[in-house]
Amino acid sequence: MTDAQPATEPDVCSAKGCQAPATWELLWNNPKLHTPDRRKIWLACDDHKGSLSDFLGARQFLKDVVPHTIGG
Repeated sequence: MTDAQPATEPDVCSAKGCQAPATWELLWNNPKLHTPDRRKIWLACDDHKGSLSDFLGARQFLKDVVPHTIGG
């Protein structure tokens, strides 16, 4: 017998319908709902990083964008 780990699926982009692997984490919060230190995370691929950042930025929710590490 072996102690094989189950195969895990790669983290995918949060853009609607996108199944590309995530390469970015968009850290955000809605100040009307979350405490100032709370950070929600949307994952983004290279193609959707800009549009998702723009969406959150327009609402003044975007706090930071950092590279996504495998396994979060």
